[in-house]
Amino acid sequence: MKGVLTITYSRDTQRTSFKGLVRYLSSSNAHGFHIHEKKSLADGCRGAGGHFNPAGHPHAGPGAEARHVGDLGNIAVGEQDVAEVAIEDHQARLEGEHSVLGRPIIIHAGEDDLGLGGLSDSTATGHAGARVACCLIE
Repeated sequence: MKGVLTITYSRDTQRTSFKGLVRYLSSSNAHGFHIHEKKSLADGCRGAGGHFNPAGHPHAGPGAEARHVGDLGNIAVGEQDVAEVAIEDHQARLEGEHSVLGRPIIIHAGEDDLGLGGLSDSTATGHAGARVACCLIE
């Protein structure tokens, strides 16, 4: 996979914007898109640890107040295996306690069930599956 994301914070809206394109993902489904806690991409992205969750909330969708800061939902793959990322978030920040700078973005093999799937890992990871791509936010 290859991609470029631009991450900006607006003081006016108090939202962080994640915009860009990711190429060569499987077009068979949506893919979980999360910020993880540890500042490492070691061991095939497994060094990133779990979702960034400074408040200790269960996993949920990006619209929920009580959720991991890193829970950004899904990205969908469109034509020619390109996913357009256009996410705005009210919890992730570029400074302070909820800063995502230096943390990894992980794209998962499967769709994030947003904590609603009723599976044993739904409220921990969204049952999004293996880590298929990662990068550090710089």
